[in-house]
Amino acid sequence: MNNNIPYTPPSFESDGFNCPFCQAYADQNWAFPTKVVKNTNYGSDKNYAICRCTRCGQFSIWVNKDMVFPRALTSPPPNSDLPEEIKTDYEEARAILLESPRRAAALLRLSIQKLCKHLGENGETINDDIASLVKKGLPSQVQQALDIVRVVGNNAVHPGQIDLNDNKDVANSLFSLVNLIADTMITQPKHVEELYQNVVPEPQCEAIKRRDGS
Repeated sequence: MNNNIPYTPPSFESDGFNCPFCQAYADQNWAFPTKVVKNTNYGSDKNYAICRCTRCGQFSIWVNKDMVFPRALTSPPPNSDLPEEIKTDYEEARAILLESPRRAAALLRLSIQKLCKHLGENGETINDDIASLVKKGLPSQVQQALDIVRVVGNNAVHPGQIDLNDNKDVANSLFSLVNLIADTMITQPKHVEELYQNVVPEPQCEAIKRRDGS
């Protein structure tokens, strides 16, 4: 997986998103079947909709603004550099998102706590961990986004516990945040290190280390 490829989850009446069939970002065409009552046209019914991907031509079916076919994972895949334990929690959250967005959000909060611990924080208070990560290079906007979705600042709900106020939008934001933290703190430094090792000749590497006192 290319961690830098953006992902837009399918959403009701959206003009474009990543297709659940071909996975590509594509324009989407919507149609609302005509409701029939006693063989008489009654007008379109937005409780039911059909959406066609302009790239692959496949149709998805929506009921009450939720996609019921295909039963695809509608959230972005995990950053490939996430530790396996966190990937497992993340994938479980993806699998249950449509049936239980509250449980999915609880798993994602737990994933954020584990990720903070993996990055060297104490893993006890997410608010403190994120503040420390911001000092180490995590964009301050991430801290603001975490506040918005109540990952931090809510002492009544701890990571792994269900917040009754959570919904699918909150869960989708948390998927993106887990990947953003991983990309900023794991993937990007790894790529810079790989580039450094591949481009800078060994004599210059040694000279730089002596210069930096390492």
